[in-house]
Amino acid sequence: MATSSSAGRVLSLCRQLQNVCRISPQINIQRYPSSLTNLNPYLCRERLPHVAQCWYSRSISLVPHHTLHTSIHRRGLDEFFDFPVNWGESTVKSGAPWTAKQLRTKSNEDLHKLWYVLLKERNMLLTLEQEAKRQSVSMPSPERLRKVQRSMLRLDTVVTERETSLRLLQTGQEKGRPGAWRKNVFGYAYWYRFKEYAIPWYMNKIYKRKKFHTPKFVEPHIRLRIEKFLRGKHRKANMEKKKLAKLQERFPQMKVPAS
Repeated sequence: MATSSSAGRVLSLCRQLQNVCRISPQINIQRYPSSLTNLNPYLCRERLPHVAQCWYSRSISLVPHHTLHTSIHRRGLDEFFDFPVNWGESTVKSGAPWTAKQLRTKSNEDLHKLWYVLLKERNMLLTLEQEAKRQSVSMPSPERLRKVQRSMLRLDTVVTERETSLRLLQTGQEKGRPGAWRKNVFGYAYWYRFKEYAIPWYMNKIYKRKKFHTPKFVEPHIRLRIEKFLRGKHRKANMEKKKLAKLQERFPQMKVPAS
């Protein structure tokens, strides 16, 4: 009998404590202002009543935390496709690409936002182009993709100009990593980026193994290589002209692209 009565008392105490913890979050706004959260919890436990102690112990862990911020889900996977209004249209109106002069007037934050807008547009157009190839139909207004690519290239150029200018003011160097134009043994010119070594260059065996000059017996082969490249370029241009001439003869209404 004694054990059953003690167990009943423990259960009643647990229920009372549970009820107190349930009503405590509703009382904190009316009776206890938010300024209590700035107090020391060890001092507040002695001065506040039992209900306030429960509220404070529960709410103090929630005060310094913030909600998780995520981007708004507007269209989901539909962002990879064009607007339904343009479906089935042969031509879609689009504006002119961004010029470097216009982009130089924008702030860094605006350029950062514009880059991701253009990136989303490029992904959408690439998806549309792939879908047109799958269905063996012409892509509506394919010049939109070229406009977006030109805008992204110019934006990257403007950002590079700003980084170079800032680096010149801070360090006096144009490149992020200093270097120099050098030639290898085959006569190809490339940008050699300087590196830091633990020992001087004249004592470094790995650095002394590198050859930054072109031997004299390689120079005739360099001329032959340039001649081969120019012949191939001329041959490819002639093939394109012959191909366009045959297509124009077969389809007289075809528009010849400007050279």
